[in-house]
Amino acid sequence: MKTKNLTCIVCPLGCELTVTLDGKTVVEVSGNTCPRGKQYAIDECTAPTRTLTSTVRLADSEEMLPVKTASPIPKEALMPAMAALQDVVAHAPVAIGDVVLKNVAATGVDIIATKNVK
Repeated sequence: MKTKNLTCIVCPLGCELTVTLDGKTVVEVSGNTCPRGKQYAIDECTAPTRTLTSTVRLADSEEMLPVKTASPIPKEALMPAMAALQDVVAHAPVAIGDVVLKNVAATGVDIIATKNVK
């Protein structure tokens, strides 16, 4: 068995978590003050995900369009997703929530706009 120390990022409390692992199986989580912290620790140790935020080019503009994943993607898909965004060019008008790139890096998650551009 081994232990892993994490800082929970689910809420502003920032609980210091200790996770006991048997191989890749979470046996125990301690230090959390709420159930969300426990779930965060389990997810982080078994299948870590992240929300990707970035920018893409806007056609006929020097301005960049801020974008993000519509939901978290597997941590190992972050670099392939960033590579996919390098060639994306958005065309105005764009509204918050518009899909800029579907199924980024074969994750099933879309990249969406986070700013309105007229």
